[in-house]
Amino acid sequence: MEKTYNPKQIEDKYRALWAADNLFSSNVNASSDKAYSIMLPPPNVTGSLHMGHAFQHTIMDILTRYHRGKGEQTLWQPGTDHAGIATQMVVERQLAAQDITRHQLGREKFIEKIWDWKRQSGGTITAQMRRLGSSVDWEKERFTMDEAMSNAVSKVFVQLHQEGLIYRGKRLVNWDPVLHTAVSDLEVVSVEEQGSLWYMRYPVSHSDEVMVVATTRPETLLGDSAVAVHPEDTRYQHLIGKTIDLPLTKRKINIIADDYVDQAFGTGCVKITPAHDFNDYEMGQRHGLDILNIFTDDAKINDAVESAYVGMDRFVARKQIIQDLDAQGLLEKIEPHKLMVPRGDRTHAVIEPYMTDQWFVKVAPLAQPAIDAVKEGKIRFIPENWDKTYFNWMENIQDWCISRQIWWGHRIPAWYDEKGNIFVANSLEEAQTQAGKGVKLSQDTDVLDTWFSSALWPFSTLGWPEKTPDLARFYPTDVLVTGFDIIFFWVARMIMFGLKFTGEVPFKDIYITGLIKDGHGQKMSKSKGNVLDPIDLIDGISLEDLLEKRTQGMMQPKMAKKITQQTKQEFADGIPAFGTDALRFTFAALASFGRDIKFDLKRIEGYRNFCNKLWNASRFVLMNLETAHITPDAPLSVADQWILSRLQNTKIKVEKHLHDYRLDLMSHELYEFVWGDYCGWYLELSKPLLAAPSTRAGTQATLIKVLNEMVTLLHPIIPFITEEIFNQCQTITGKNSTSLMTQAYPAVDKTLCFEESEHEIHWLQTFVLGIRKIRAEMNIPPTKPLPCFVQNFSTIDEAYLQKNAAILSALAKTSQIELLNVTDEAPESAMALVGEMKILIPLAGLIDKDQEIARLNKEIGKLEQQKNQSEAKLNNQKFTTGAPAAIVEVERERLAATLSAIDDLNQQLTKISTL
Repeated sequence: MEKTYNPKQIEDKYRALWAADNLFSSNVNASSDKAYSIMLPPPNVTGSLHMGHAFQHTIMDILTRYHRGKGEQTLWQPGTDHAGIATQMVVERQLAAQDITRHQLGREKFIEKIWDWKRQSGGTITAQMRRLGSSVDWEKERFTMDEAMSNAVSKVFVQLHQEGLIYRGKRLVNWDPVLHTAVSDLEVVSVEEQGSLWYMRYPVSHSDEVMVVATTRPETLLGDSAVAVHPEDTRYQHLIGKTIDLPLTKRKINIIADDYVDQAFGTGCVKITPAHDFNDYEMGQRHGLDILNIFTDDAKINDAVESAYVGMDRFVARKQIIQDLDAQGLLEKIEPHKLMVPRGDRTHAVIEPYMTDQWFVKVAPLAQPAIDAVKEGKIRFIPENWDKTYFNWMENIQDWCISRQIWWGHRIPAWYDEKGNIFVANSLEEAQTQAGKGVKLSQDTDVLDTWFSSALWPFSTLGWPEKTPDLARFYPTDVLVTGFDIIFFWVARMIMFGLKFTGEVPFKDIYITGLIKDGHGQKMSKSKGNVLDPIDLIDGISLEDLLEKRTQGMMQPKMAKKITQQTKQEFADGIPAFGTDALRFTFAALASFGRDIKFDLKRIEGYRNFCNKLWNASRFVLMNLETAHITPDAPLSVADQWILSRLQNTKIKVEKHLHDYRLDLMSHELYEFVWGDYCGWYLELSKPLLAAPSTRAGTQATLIKVLNEMVTLLHPIIPFITEEIFNQCQTITGKNSTSLMTQAYPAVDKTLCFEESEHEIHWLQTFVLGIRKIRAEMNIPPTKPLPCFVQNFSTIDEAYLQKNAAILSALAKTSQIELLNVTDEAPESAMALVGEMKILIPLAGLIDKDQEIARLNKEIGKLEQQKNQSEAKLNNQKFTTGAPAAIVEVERERLAATLSAIDDLNQQLTKISTL
């Protein structure tokens, strides 16, 4: 083995080997009576691998490699989503840079441009998945716009329409006035912004009275259909049933009563605009109010209203309407008001509730079976508390708007004749048959919501509607790994469509992961400049390149300066290359059931150190066994039995944690076994055992057996380094396996559980650690031989002492161990306990008490100065409010560490002072 662990060299080598031997294929273990399958949530074809992807992909790969190692026929189904709006925007921006619009090109040529772009640039995320070691079956990679997938989409649409579950109607939708399309709730981001609350005076018809209504959108006055009050509001009961002379218009509108009105908000009077507010629309339906759309599709005032405002942008019209109201004495007052503003996640334009003709899925009949599937235990959420979120949404579900007014996507399979009759069919030929020969037909120009085709993903990727062998073998799938943010928009719809079209649930388990945040608990976003790229963590990146990535395209100089300052503070030397395995181990260790997951660079540094530790331990074993003849059935020492027994216990816990989806606990068990048991103790115990002819053969066999099984257990988490170590081990074992991926995952061997040996080594560890703790507390050099007395020992203690004298001398660096009777007087000593037995280290001649007290006081004095500096900073309001939050948090952590160190030193000072 190379002296130094080189992640890149190893990763390049084994990516090529795995691909060449097609080891990710779902045909591996085809003769098994068990099958296991996971569907990759299809990332957008426009995208690149962000931290959330890398986290979830690591989890899925661990599960896949584990089940493949268990001998099951395993499919991890890859693919990408066409991402309608996102992809269209990318290509439109490219055209805009050439002063070309999609309308100039026309629909067909524009779609050709998108396909060209997809072929050239659409493979970024799959290339990055390969870098991460994702063992998906690349031969089965799918794209939601593939011909077979598109045919499945058409079939589902046609069937649902035939059953009356898809209909076309005029409804209120989220409208993006820049994209000119309806968008889903998922594509709307509500942001708190500073706005105003305008109080407008609405005259009561044939009266001197006015009703003052408060609104955040005064331009929608033009579309008002009523003013509503609470039926029990005594201030307005006498006005219910009368009319308002709507300002700036020639219309009269009714005053109505509705329980929805909050008497305490504003004046208790609410203007109702059914065409431009979702709540108002519902009230309008209850009261049969007129629905007056006042906007064009780009949010300008249309000709349905008074000519003075026609053609104005909605925000220009707002200003003009306020001026006109004020001029007529109809503006009561204006108050500053914070409100949640809905913005399109792509364009950042303010989303407009807008009444248009759209296609909808009648969801309620599909929802009930999906609710029952979870209630009956056919599907379980992990963690289970997410089922409450699921039920809450499913039991209050609304019809789903599935049409989008863009060009890229699955075009709606509906055709119109010149009279407006609609013919829904799988093809133009079918539609023509329905319409009659010679009838001129034109296809609907809208496309389907991306989530519609995604809802078919678990079964359409396996060949549905054909009854393929893959569909029979791998459906239903075993687990869906996804985030909580798309439970409603994707997970629920997959369950509904899976049950509807296959009669079975699409997956048995839904593992909801937490959200990866930065080390300070902040959501990663480009605007905050705290995004980490997983590939940068693997390969490393200089500070200059990192700053360029984080500030690129940033329009606000102040924000760019702030991000630059934060980045320099946190990554003064850039980000070092950690390698893929260290990143994967970090993700596994973070995979708790928490909703928010902090990603701290110190964690990945720790797991890089773990990989180095594993590498060096493997080198030690291989170097010591280079010329050895391994005898598998050689007699075992107590230490050999102990490590083999600990290995079996570790396997039991690993299997349990994997079954429970607690990958954080699984990785912790493996970390503790490798770092603590194997490297920290067994390798040290093995040195004297290898030197003794009577124990050499058993220890040689145990070293290589445990190393082999250890890397096999670790392989699902850190596949690259374990593959290299395994292949190096082949030279010792004389085996010639192509890859660790072809090896069986280690099973528990109960014949290798040695309870007595575990008890004895635990006793030895406690003894050694007791002496090491005394050394640390008394500042005694670790190599200085120490005399040792033991007192209050049992017959078992005495037997262990005699049996392990040589090992204790080697590990604890004792010059002698002397047994004292109860009546013997012990010298002045530092003491540690092993059960009831006392370990005594006489301190005469080992330390200079006065000198050690002086040293500790000096150290405490330095730390007190650091403490005072940190406290002064944190008590300074200018620092805590003016400095970046990350820097303030670093200072708080520094103070906490300083206080802890002072406490430790004071405890040592107290101990030494009493000697």
